[in-house]
Amino acid sequence: MSCPAGQAGRPLVIQTVSSVVALPVVTFEPEQLPGRKARISKNGPRSQEAQMSTQITYVGIDVAKASFAVAVHDTSLTWTGSNTASGISETLGRLMELSPVLVVLEATGGCERALVSALDAVGLPTCVVNPCRTRSFAKAIGRLAKTDAIDAQVIAQYAAAIRPTPLPRPTAEAEEMKAFIVRRRQLVDMRTQEKNRLQQAVPILAPGIAAMIRILDEQIVQIDQDLDNKMSTNIAWIQRESQLRTVPGVGRVIARTLIVALPELGQLNRKQIAALVGVAPLNRDSGRYAGKRTTWGGRSDVRAVLHMGAMTAIRWNPVLKAFYERLIKAGKVKMVALTACIHKLLVILNALVHDGTLWQAPATA
Repeated sequence: MSCPAGQAGRPLVIQTVSSVVALPVVTFEPEQLPGRKARISKNGPRSQEAQMSTQITYVGIDVAKASFAVAVHDTSLTWTGSNTASGISETLGRLMELSPVLVVLEATGGCERALVSALDAVGLPTCVVNPCRTRSFAKAIGRLAKTDAIDAQVIAQYAAAIRPTPLPRPTAEAEEMKAFIVRRRQLVDMRTQEKNRLQQAVPILAPGIAAMIRILDEQIVQIDQDLDNKMSTNIAWIQRESQLRTVPGVGRVIARTLIVALPELGQLNRKQIAALVGVAPLNRDSGRYAGKRTTWGGRSDVRAVLHMGAMTAIRWNPVLKAFYERLIKAGKVKMVALTACIHKLLVILNALVHDGTLWQAPATA
């Protein structure tokens, strides 16, 4: 093959044995690279925020306990702010000038709650994502280093590439209700731990542990009363709880957890709701290898209460009891059969809420 040297502005000819192909050569001067031309205002240079106000802007925020880092995608604009009322207010002002199409933050155990509430209050589209997703995205693009500023840039790049859909934020009333439910679960876990310690405690420590159990019992009773008071102020919650509790195996705690922790119940189809909770079997196949279907991810708090509900339902719910026994007779492991019952219970509840109906036992039961 012969490759004669071309001259600038003239076509470069590559000659092969079978054909001759003419490739146009386009040359650019360094000052005139392809892209948007910069516009210089007669009144002076514009700020970087003002220049980006007319562009599609994605913002990533990495939130810590005391501060947060903000980065704007595809720019060098970054800043840090204190995770206080004054720091959040200052950041809101800068973000309002940018008018971003999406602001993405990671869920950081509640540290992001005040900032997310403030973003929602001013109407900025906001999405809170799982940190595992942004970390996996960082590894995929080769960003292995980790600092607050780098994390904010990765989150902004994730927002621009993935464009997650902002979900409706829960109301303040729902947030308080969820806080009560989370606190109740914490108290129940602590009581279980203390009861286990009491069984193995030496006699001199047993009275103190027993006293702690009594205190936790009183706290749980008080939390239940607070939950009753909260439920009584919302007619929609009362109706939803009554509807869910018509299903054998679903009690007060399960119903209330579903109301505040799974507001999507009844709005998604059976596959989507199962994947959201984390009870949908996922394939693990590659080539000729066919792996076992497993379930993972999802909302662990919802899955935990549904687990307890399924254990009760396989004894008292005629549909789930027959379903569980059929799986066991087919040779399924008990835990696999129980997971299938959790999935079926969720699908039943999702259908009831979607159709606005109550549970009805089958006529043959």
